[in-house]
Amino acid sequence: MTVTGHTTRAGVMGWPVAHSRSPRLHGYWLALHGIDGAYLPLAVAPDDLADALGALPERGFAGVNLTVPHKEAALASLDTLSETARRIGAVNTVTVGTDGTLAGDNTDAFGFIENIRAGAPTWSAAAGPAVMIGAGGAARAVAVALIDAGVPELRVVNRTRARAETLVAELGGPLAAVDWADRHGALDGATLLVNTTTLGMTGAPPLELDLGALGPGAVVNDIVYAPLETPLLTVARRAGHVAVDGLGMLLHQARPGFAAWFGVEPEVTAELRAFVLDEPGG
Repeated sequence: MTVTGHTTRAGVMGWPVAHSRSPRLHGYWLALHGIDGAYLPLAVAPDDLADALGALPERGFAGVNLTVPHKEAALASLDTLSETARRIGAVNTVTVGTDGTLAGDNTDAFGFIENIRAGAPTWSAAAGPAVMIGAGGAARAVAVALIDAGVPELRVVNRTRARAETLVAELGGPLAAVDWADRHGALDGATLLVNTTTLGMTGAPPLELDLGALGPGAVVNDIVYAPLETPLLTVARRAGHVAVDGLGMLLHQARPGFAAWFGVEPEVTAELRAFVLDEPGG
């Protein structure tokens, strides 16, 4: 890659950021479409975030993605926010306007729902209740996506009920908080189960959940992708459910930013999945 004065620049800000798969993902699309562009990992300490964002226009950046721990902190440093970013309370995509203003958006909800639709084409949001494990930042994006998709009921199960109740109160809609002790029964008749926690992730304890009450052929999704096949997905497949891994959420959430910065609508393909997986990191 040769960066010139004409090269369109974007990147990902995080702390740390070396583990991010985003440079590999965007680099694949740049090469595929023959674009004079560069997507760079940008290690930005929390205290330096506002200055780093403010410097994007003068440094010739078209925009950046934001990852941990910057998604919520960035809200105060941007000129405009999309309605989705406001509802989720976090930003993962920043676009630099022609006048140097910074616009914040959150494409995690888009990435989540696109991944579900790609992995389970016959799934219909209106078909029945959904259950979401967790009530953190990622859960907010998933909840917004499911509300907008039209789920009739979303049961929010979290180890700390108060946090689930806060999410329900802030987002509104067909949401209900469920005690952790009642998590098995919460699956009764559900057509979709989503785990937004780190339980089951590499190095973390598994999610202890009896899937017996799930509706026949329900969709089960784990938004983590390390490992790609979590214990939850393995159990779900064996029980005859449709299992959808979390990698697609990462891939699909990147599409709007790439289109805004580089002017091409990219696609998520099997070749892209294989390419992005062929490198340690996350």
